[in-house]
Amino acid sequence: MANDLSVLFLGDVVGDNGLEFVVSNLQMLIEKYDANYIVVNGENVWQGKGINEAEANQLFDAGVHVITTGNHIWENWKSRPLIASNNKVLRPLNYPSGNPGMGFHITINDEVEAAVVQLQGRTFMAHIDCPFKAADFAIKKISEKTHNIIVDFHADATAEKMAMGWYLDGKVSAVLGTHTHTPTADAQILPKGTAYITDVGMCGPHNSVIGMNKDVAIKRYILQTAHKYEVAEGDLKINGVNIKIDASTGQAMSIEHFTYPKFVNQLG
Repeated sequence: MANDLSVLFLGDVVGDNGLEFVVSNLQMLIEKYDANYIVVNGENVWQGKGINEAEANQLFDAGVHVITTGNHIWENWKSRPLIASNNKVLRPLNYPSGNPGMGFHITINDEVEAAVVQLQGRTFMAHIDCPFKAADFAIKKISEKTHNIIVDFHADATAEKMAMGWYLDGKVSAVLGTHTHTPTADAQILPKGTAYITDVGMCGPHNSVIGMNKDVAIKRYILQTAHKYEVAEGDLKINGVNIKIDASTGQAMSIEHFTYPKFVNQLG
């Protein structure tokens, strides 16, 4: 196994158009960042809610090792057979027992030794089990096999994500926030060697309100009534991070956030 682990983590993929854009550009990004461990959050692939087997297979065929999700995985019944049968498609670990699926996955082969943990926050979200205690449980199990641990913390509140980052500093290689679809400017290495970012951002149509058709989103706010969710079109972008990890220690050496293609801050 190589001494360095290069992780490519892509934020929430939204809709069929977001999926197609990720699949068509993933190999280029893998080569650009010399990545050998690929993780993608896929909770919004199927019309913005969940992911099914065919879509997951597209990501795996493109080179993805593990697919993480979040709260929307439960809103699409087609997702449940997938997470029950494929342990490389994760659901948040801290949902009550009895729900299908796994909350962490360990990959060990000749090239990679790493694990991914999926957790979900509770502030402004479902009142599920404690993500901090769930993290402790997972780390204890995983550390018997590897100390290269990537945590996808799918949460709404910035403060909760930051608290998790500090709580896990030195215990895991990275804590990466997802769910809010808007990338934050705080990618950093915490003092004890854990890479952190509050939110990686989304992959999909940015001519939108967090991936949603703008007109529908605006109606929801103005009229204060439900309107059918519609995935937006156009201005496709990929938001992700590349993390370099010393595989002998599990400590992150660098984290770089990227947007592909970059935003153009001018008219025309």
